[in-house]
Amino acid sequence: MGREFIDLFDHWADHYELTVQGQDEEYTEAFHGYDAILEAVAERSKGMVLEFGAGTGNLTEKLLKRGASVYAVEPSAGMRGIFEKRGLDAVLLDGDFLQFPSIPVKLDTIVSSYAFHHLTDAEKEQAIAYYSTLLEAGGQIIFADTVFQDEDARKQFESDAEQAGYLKLLHDLQSEYYTTLDVLEKICKVYGLAVSFQQLNRYVWLMHARKEPT
Repeated sequence: MGREFIDLFDHWADHYELTVQGQDEEYTEAFHGYDAILEAVAERSKGMVLEFGAGTGNLTEKLLKRGASVYAVEPSAGMRGIFEKRGLDAVLLDGDFLQFPSIPVKLDTIVSSYAFHHLTDAEKEQAIAYYSTLLEAGGQIIFADTVFQDEDARKQFESDAEQAGYLKLLHDLQSEYYTTLDVLEKICKVYGLAVSFQQLNRYVWLMHARKEPT
């Protein structure tokens, strides 16, 4: 359920901002246009928003500036600590994509950035199946994350990282649960979600799924 990565994020919390700003050469491409990627998620969001993997609150802040009300779910105590120091007007919850406190309001949008890959494909399906029950017709799921076009693309990314000597990146690509576009499309369709994808940088794709009327 992604909680196997909590220690990593607790350790990463203090220098997370440096990474997303491109200070770590191995991850420069993955975070290229980071601010614009978060804006792409925020500008498509509306109403009452449930955010998963809120981290230090970067996407949360953009959602709030656009007038959304936000329930922000984050499993890492280190990340939550930094989030709280920002004084954002959001409800911060300890939880993950699959285990989180009940949300006492109707949801319009479910969002996440750079986090859904912490779930296996089976867990991704479990999560989307549940989210589809939380949304009424017209509700939407908007995720931005590293996704591969297909298995050949996965192999090419791994080869590129190895040839560049980016061993940390290679380890991440091989040990985390990055998926492919066709897997996400099939899952969404099974649970009544019309889905589209937009590539935002070499690594990151935006998944925009909308619940269709039954």
